Amino acid sequence: MSTPRRLLARLRDLMARSGTGAGGTKAELPAVMRLVAAELVSEVCSLYVAHSGDILELTATEGLRAEAVGHTRLRVGEGIVGLAAATGLTQNLPDAQNHPAFAYRPETGEDLYASMLAVPVRRAGRTLGVLVVQNRAPRRYDGDEVEVVETVAMLLAELLTASGVAQTQQTGFDAALPRRFDAATLAPGLAVGPVVLHLGRAAPQRVIVDDPVGERVRLEAAWQQMQRGLDRLIRDHMPGPPERRVQDAGESREILEAYRLVAADTGWLRRVVEAIASGLSAEAAVARVASDLRDRMRRIADPYLRERLADLEDMAGRLLAHLDGGADSSPVPVGAILLARRLGPAELLDWHARGILGVVIEEGSPSGHAAILARALGIPALGGARGVVDSAEPGDEIVIDSEEEQVLLRPEQEVVQGYLRALETRSARQAGWAALRDQPCRTRDGTPVSLMLNVGLALELSQLANTGAAGIGLFRTEIAMLARGAVVDTAEQTAVYARVLDAAGGLPVVFRTLDLGGDKLLPGSPPPEEENPAMGWRSLRIGLDRPALLRRQLRALLLAAGGRKLSVMFPMVATVAEFRQARALLLAEAAKVRPGPAQLDIGTMLEIPALMWQLPALLEEVDFISVGTNDLLQFLFAADRSSPALAGRYDLLSPPMLDLLTELVVKAAPANVPVSVCGEAASRPLEAITLVALGITTLSMPASAILPIKALLAELDLPRFRAFLTSLRRTAAGVASLREPIATWAREHELPV
Repeated sequence: MSTPRRLLARLRDLMARSGTGAGGTKAELPAVMRLVAAELVSEVCSLYVAHSGDILELTATEGLRAEAVGHTRLRVGEGIVGLAAATGLTQNLPDAQNHPAFAYRPETGEDLYASMLAVPVRRAGRTLGVLVVQNRAPRRYDGDEVEVVETVAMLLAELLTASGVAQTQQTGFDAALPRRFDAATLAPGLAVGPVVLHLGRAAPQRVIVDDPVGERVRLEAAWQQMQRGLDRLIRDHMPGPPERRVQDAGESREILEAYRLVAADTGWLRRVVEAIASGLSAEAAVARVASDLRDRMRRIADPYLRERLADLEDMAGRLLAHLDGGADSSPVPVGAILLARRLGPAELLDWHARGILGVVIEEGSPSGHAAILARALGIPALGGARGVVDSAEPGDEIVIDSEEEQVLLRPEQEVVQGYLRALETRSARQAGWAALRDQPCRTRDGTPVSLMLNVGLALELSQLANTGAAGIGLFRTEIAMLARGAVVDTAEQTAVYARVLDAAGGLPVVFRTLDLGGDKLLPGSPPPEEENPAMGWRSLRIGLDRPALLRRQLRALLLAAGGRKLSVMFPMVATVAEFRQARALLLAEAAKVRPGPAQLDIGTMLEIPALMWQLPALLEEVDFISVGTNDLLQFLFAADRSSPALAGRYDLLSPPMLDLLTELVVKAAPANVPVSVCGEAASRPLEAITLVALGITTLSMPASAILPIKALLAELDLPRFRAFLTSLRRTAAGVASLREPIATWAREHELPV
């Protein structure tokens, strides 16, 4: 088989002889197919090109019947070729004709060939076609062969784009119609504005070169420039007044250091250098390796690991910017909404500095670095709106609505005006909320309620002062480590936890020990080989099986306390025996640390229903209990919370959940064990008033919910609502949820829900 460098050199010579350069036309494609087939010792090499709609047409071939060219067509998703186009993934099949997706076209004469390698031809996130090689003998193409064909596909993408042969852009009347996309909230808020598209950088202009040594020098120079640019970004573009920027920038490294780990990965760089040695330009080598890693990572089911794909693309785009002359500095429309397929943390900071008011990330998830930063920066963000990037044009008007979890593209003007009025009302309401910041949280009848923060990054600590929260009810210690990409040593953990306690200034802080596993894996950790990772080896189970890891964190927490009060909470506790084991580890470490904490409170999250049948023994051991509503709900109803098919099917405001919480409160009260809720449900209006009515008066939530919930509770006549809820529960046995009657009562009493 030919080496990649030899094949690329011959392709360059072919284009040079034809005088077309990078602007190859349809006439040159058959010659390219002949050359690739010869160099790969392949009996067939064919190119299917995307045309209007979802059609793939056989445009050039060496080995199939010539009369099939221009006549054989497949729809995207049809056959092996259509499958490669639809998924964007290479299909490597030793016996293609017996694959369930195989679509036979007799006019091609391909019944003679068993093995097939189908490689998508992609550029800027769009599939332009599919390059196919076939052989009579059944065989799976090896890694080197696949890499050669994928490199040729990258070159063909440039030829097809320059010649205009491929037609994948959305055209016609549909492009002007209003569109609605379902989405998931990454960061709360509402925004209306013009679209600005983040499509990544243009594909490299130079693909094949003669001077690999010079290209390596260019790569190293660009690499150094990128690192210096990151330092400037962290220093200059973090939010907050100038006197806080250095501190905020250092705190943001909890996220950006993970980005650096991806960028500095020696395996990644080595592959770029190898691609340069094969004859590619530095730009083409970066794009080629990034594309390969992108395809591999898209196959990973774990959502946290897939989120690292955005960091990779962020880094590759930044490196390409330095290779070809600098970053995009074109002006952004006032109040623009950014649409992106994926977005890395450094990119979000760039766009934030350029003035965007909101962002939609098609493949974003709440655990992604960009989503974490969006919440810290207060930028409304939605994810999962598949297809919105391809459907939008720059300047289109768009609405992102996190409450309804929807994206409205090119909405009718009446709809836009309605949202603008809602924004005005919200701004006025927020001004009123600001006045509540320093006021105690009480219901209308005077019942005190403690509203606390859920945070996971030092970057979020300023929200204590901004919201007037009563403290931190949940500090997720794993978030900073996930962002850094590693479990850091005791000294570094101690510094982080001490900074949290310093920022709290005497307000209570509850530290949850590492909640790793499930959908939260450190980079480099293998994906769990479990049917249901959420119910597998995670959280405290890992800590008890790896006590050195847990001891290191407990020691850091004790050292950080430095004579102050310390509250430690263990997650995912299933038995009292597990809690006792974890508590013993903490007390053993506490005996070694001087000065010890002024007060040490040890509690548990209640996420696993089994604890409800162990309450008498548990209440003798714990100092406090905090309910994690997300896991408790999914375990109680055996409903995977990440499954779209089950979204909204089971409700916290259902009789079983309310009965469980009532029993917990009733049994904890005589034992003097405080009960709080730190799960996501505490931040939602109907859930908040219901929890308080059940007797749970400590709620922990994201910063964005503190003031709205405080304002809501200030208008709540708790005795009247509690009487209504008691009557409702007595008469509504067997119903799926009490949400609608509770919402009706709230509206009738003019509560802002």
